[in-house]
Amino acid sequence: MATFSPSSSSSSSSLLHQRTAIPPKQCFYSRKLSLQQSTKRVSAVHLQDGASTKKLSPVKADGPATILKDGILSIPSVTLPEETIDKDNSTVSITVVGASGDLAKKKIFPALFALFYEGCLPKHFTIFGYARSKMSDAELRTMVSKTLTCRIDQRENCGEKMEQFLERCFYHPGQYDSQQNFLELDKKLKEHEDGRVANRLFYLSIPPNIFIDAVKCASTSASAANGWTRVIVEKPFGRDSESSAALTRSLKQYLDEDQIFRIDHYLGKELVENLSVLRFSNLIFEPLWSRQYIRNVQFIFAEDFGTEGRGGYFDNYGIIRDIMQNHLLQILALFAMETPVSLDAEDIRNEKVKVLRSMRPLRVEDVVTGQYKSHTRGGVKYPAYTDDKTVPNDSLTPTFAAAALFIDNARWDGVPFLMKAGKALHDRRAEIRVQFRHVPGNLYNKNIGTDLDEATNELVIRVQPDEAIYLKINNKVPGLGMRLDRSNLNLLYAARYAKEIPDAYERLLLDAIEGERRLFIRSDELDAAWSLFTPVLKELEEKKIVPEYYPYGSRGPVGSHYLAARYKVRWGDVGSEQ
Repeated sequence: MATFSPSSSSSSSSLLHQRTAIPPKQCFYSRKLSLQQSTKRVSAVHLQDGASTKKLSPVKADGPATILKDGILSIPSVTLPEETIDKDNSTVSITVVGASGDLAKKKIFPALFALFYEGCLPKHFTIFGYARSKMSDAELRTMVSKTLTCRIDQRENCGEKMEQFLERCFYHPGQYDSQQNFLELDKKLKEHEDGRVANRLFYLSIPPNIFIDAVKCASTSASAANGWTRVIVEKPFGRDSESSAALTRSLKQYLDEDQIFRIDHYLGKELVENLSVLRFSNLIFEPLWSRQYIRNVQFIFAEDFGTEGRGGYFDNYGIIRDIMQNHLLQILALFAMETPVSLDAEDIRNEKVKVLRSMRPLRVEDVVTGQYKSHTRGGVKYPAYTDDKTVPNDSLTPTFAAAALFIDNARWDGVPFLMKAGKALHDRRAEIRVQFRHVPGNLYNKNIGTDLDEATNELVIRVQPDEAIYLKINNKVPGLGMRLDRSNLNLLYAARYAKEIPDAYERLLLDAIEGERRLFIRSDELDAAWSLFTPVLKELEEKKIVPEYYPYGSRGPVGSHYLAARYKVRWGDVGSEQ
């Protein structure tokens, strides 16, 4: 039974009334809008760059929406709720637990400042850093200020905005397992909340072995008395099914499920969130999204650097736990799910769970592991994984893995879903590649040659870097002869959209404040994901399977190509045209 106050674990309907209002005319990233009875109406058009105007000439009114001259879709006036909650009588207190760590300094505080800079945080908010390090408010502000930047596309009043933000930042030192220290934090929070309706968000930017101590102390000593209380938990969520289930049970001693926000920052990336939009709002894709037209799907994650600086942590988890079991598997579930009943968080997460539960158990023969070794290139010697002093010399922890997965349902039966993830590779990328089937009875086979893969249509969704969506098609080269060429229909985000893409942590923090759970992981999702990978992880470790060694800066183990070839697949990122 959760020990938070009843108001902190209210139903979704009461959360709508307790949620602090986000100023709609300033923040353009808020995605959760309640529609209730109201006499108050707002008419505004949102432009491509986030600006707002009341006077724009429509070209054509083709229904309830209006198409503007620049091709951007405008939604007509929306009825806003008259009583979400009085924004002058409510506040949000955000406590970053583990505030002196790298994640807090490099990601969390900059994301909170970006939300403030865009007008997305409530009128009344306070940010507290909490960690074991002795630090004053002024020292925290100095530390935080070194990582803050303003939007590239704005920069107005940047220095002034930073000062205003830092004035809202405070620090309280304490132990993560100390009830007394959290009571002292609670007292400070109440001073800043000043009698308003208090909503509290705790971000646990700490190692998983102290999650439970911190949650216990926060729940019993620092939860909100008259508003909601939510806790963001960072991965890893255990090492296997057993440890993950134990962590979930422990968390639920002090929290209800709807208070736990398990964050996977890849779900907050722009192109990942665009997956459902691309598929469900474009008629050309939905009919093709099945085994009838898709030959294979590839999820690729590559980094061009090793584990420098975090070898000790990484050696306890490895690339499969660190990347594949969470980031890539979550993207796969979003890609392959059936159409949800609505965009409600529970409807979407229900469909994701169905995908995970339909997946065939992963076999060790469908997995290839690798570990990077030392390599000299251009006169520069790059270290091996085991050259890291925090890594045992005989470590068998994989820094690369490739796997073939299958979804045993009517839509995807027989389609290989290939994953690969690795460190110290030749480039940095994260992308989804959808390879379509060959055209039956293709009239132009003689113009294509014997390599039919070169003539296969391929949809590429590049998550990072240089976000883009492009479709590879066959096209006639201009001229008197009949020569075919492979061309790209390309949507490069930097060229199409002038506005800077928000960092994933900005989107996820804003969702947590608003109570939007769509991009966070539910406990049954986590159970299904671990049940898929735990057996093969245990077999790899119990049998001490030696990873294939590959040079630092290479394309990874040769074994990954044999794995793909077994299912008549060629990795899309290693061809002449990527």
